[in-house]
Amino acid sequence: MNSGYNLEAIEAAPLKDDLDIVIPTIRNLDFLEQWRPFFQQYHLIIVQDGDPSVKIKVPEGYDYELYNRNDINRILGPRASCISFKDGGCRCFGYMVSKKKYIFTIDDDCFVAKDPSGKEINVIAQHIRNLETPSTPYFFNTLYDPFREGTDFVRGYPFSLREGVPTAISHGLWLNIPDYDAPTQLVKPRERNTRYVDAVMTIPKGVLYPMCGMNLAFNRELIGPAMYFALMGEGQPIARYDDMWAGWATKVVCDHLGFGVKTGLPYLWHSKASNPFVNLKKEHSGIHWQEEMIPFFQNVQLTKEADTAAKCYLELSKLVREKLVKVDPYFVKMADAMVAWIEAWEELNPPSQKNDASAK
Repeated sequence: MNSGYNLEAIEAAPLKDDLDIVIPTIRNLDFLEQWRPFFQQYHLIIVQDGDPSVKIKVPEGYDYELYNRNDINRILGPRASCISFKDGGCRCFGYMVSKKKYIFTIDDDCFVAKDPSGKEINVIAQHIRNLETPSTPYFFNTLYDPFREGTDFVRGYPFSLREGVPTAISHGLWLNIPDYDAPTQLVKPRERNTRYVDAVMTIPKGVLYPMCGMNLAFNRELIGPAMYFALMGEGQPIARYDDMWAGWATKVVCDHLGFGVKTGLPYLWHSKASNPFVNLKKEHSGIHWQEEMIPFFQNVQLTKEADTAAKCYLELSKLVREKLVKVDPYFVKMADAMVAWIEAWEELNPPSQKNDASAK
C-alpha cells in the first residue's frame, strides 16, 4: 500500500531549500555548535526577544537572518503589537517572514538526542518524513503510522481511507526535562523522561492535544496563517500558553480543512528546567482559563466558507471575541491580535505567493 512514498529518498534528501529553521532567543546561540551537522545546510530565522540593543552572537558558518524588536516594529508597524514580547511566542514572526514550504522551530536549550542504539537523531529528517507522508485522522491504525517503513494498514482498516490526507504538522518529543506545567514541576522536581518510544501516530480528528513549540515542524503553505503563537508575555495577564493556543487552533483548522497532525518521533534533548515558581506566576491565569479555552476549541464550528487557513483563523477570532470574553477581557485583545496577525501575514505573503492552501 505504501509503494508510492519513497521514504529512503526523503531521508536522503532533507529538502534544504524548502525549510527554514526558526529560533527564538535572548542569548548567544552557542547551542548551534552541537547541531551543526544537521542544521548548517539550512537557513535560520532568529527572532531576538527582549532588549534589542543586546548583540546576539551566532556561530560562524550559518546562513541566517536576525530580527529584534526594532525590526518587528519597523516591518509590521501598528500590527507589531500582535507579536508577543518577552515570551517564546515571538517566534511566530519568523513564520511570517519565511518564504519556505516548511518550518522547523526549536528552543535554544535543546540539543541532539540519541536513540537507544546510540545513534544521534536527525530531527529535521524525521520531521520531513512525517510531513511528506500522509496522515490518517479518520480511522486509527493500531500499528500507528502505516506509512512508516516496515508497517502498513492492519486488517479491518477501510480501503477507502488508506490514501490518507496531507500532513500539516509534525510534533516532536523530548528526552530528559519533561514539558510540565508549574504545579507538576513542583511535585516532581527530579523527574526526567528517559522513555524513547519508537512510534509516530496521527492525532484523530476531533481530538485536541497540548502542542509544545520546542520541537515542531509544519507545512507553512497548508497551515501557516493559523500557526499564531498567541499574544502573551510582558503586558499580558498570561504566558507560557502561546504554543498551547497555536496547537488548539491549528488542530481545529486542520480538522476543518482535512489536514493531519502527527506526534511522536523525533526526539531531542531538553537540557534545562525552567524555574517552577516563575512559571507558576506566568501560568496561573492559563491554568484556570484552559478549563474554558479547551471546551471552546472542542466545540467550535467553522463554516464552509472558511476554506483556507487564513479564513478559518479570522472566523476563530470572531468566535473568541464572542465566546471567551466572559472568561476575561483579555480575550478581546486576543481577538484583535488574531486579526492583526492575519492582516500582517497577508501583507507580507500576498495570495499570489500561494502561502495559504485551500481544502481539497
